[in-house]
Amino acid sequence: MRLDGKTALVTGSTSGIGLGIARKLAAAGAQLILNGFGDSDAAQAEVARFGGQVGFHPADLAHPEQIAELFAYAARDFAGVDILVNNAGIQHVAPVEEFPPERWDAIIAVNLSAVFHATRLALPGMRQRGWGRIINIASVHGLVGSSQKAAYVAAKHGVVGLTKVVALETATTDITCNALCPGWVLTPLVQQQIDERARADGDVQRARHDLLAEKQPSLEFVTPEQLGELALFLCSDAGRQVRGAAWNMDGGWAAQ
Repeated sequence: MRLDGKTALVTGSTSGIGLGIARKLAAAGAQLILNGFGDSDAAQAEVARFGGQVGFHPADLAHPEQIAELFAYAARDFAGVDILVNNAGIQHVAPVEEFPPERWDAIIAVNLSAVFHATRLALPGMRQRGWGRIINIASVHGLVGSSQKAAYVAAKHGVVGLTKVVALETATTDITCNALCPGWVLTPLVQQQIDERARADGDVQRARHDLLAEKQPSLEFVTPEQLGELALFLCSDAGRQVRGAAWNMDGGWAAQ
C-alpha cells in the first residue's frame, strides 16, 4: 500500500500510539502533520527519516478555535487533509461521586468533542477530492466499561457512535470512517501504572504481568506498530468496504 501524494494528520502524535501510526503512514509515502504536547522536534525528525514532508502544529484540541487553526495550517501548507487520525486523548481516574467536574469536561472536550470538530473540518476537503480516510482511535473502553473511568469510557463510547454516523453519511463515497479499539498499549502513561505497581513490591515484571492479567488474556501489550499496520490497511483499497467498524485490537479483552 502506497500513500504517495496523500497528507495525513495524526493528532496526539509526538509519542506513543500516534507517533507509531505516523511512522507507518510516512513509511508508505504519506506527508505527515503531527500534533501534540510532547517533544515535537524529536517526533518530526523520526518521521522525516522516511523522506516525506513533515509538519507540526501545536493546537490544544480542547479548544475548537485551535482545531480550526490546525486545519487552516493544513490547507495552507499541505493543500488539505486526506487521512485524519483522531488519536489525542487524556485520562483521569476516580469514582463517579468524586470525579472533578472540570476533569470530566476536559476529557469530553479532548477525547470526544475534538474528534467531532476535526471530522467536520476534514470532510469538505475529502468530499471535494473524492477520497478520504478517517480513523478514530477509540479504545476497548469504547466497547466495555471499567470502574473509575467514567469520563474516558463515556467519551470512547461516544467516539464509536460518532464513527458509525460518519460512516453512514459517507457510505456512497470513497471516504471511510472507522474506529480502532486498542487494549493495553505500552505507552508512557501505561508504563507509569506499571512503575506505580512495582513500587509496592519492587518487581517490575510481576507488575507488568498483573496489569495485563486483569484485562488482557494474551498477556501481551498491543504495540503502536501493530495499530499503525491496521491503520494502513484501512487506508488501502482492501479496506474500502470497512465502514463504521469498531475494530478491537485488545488481546482478547472484549471477548471475555
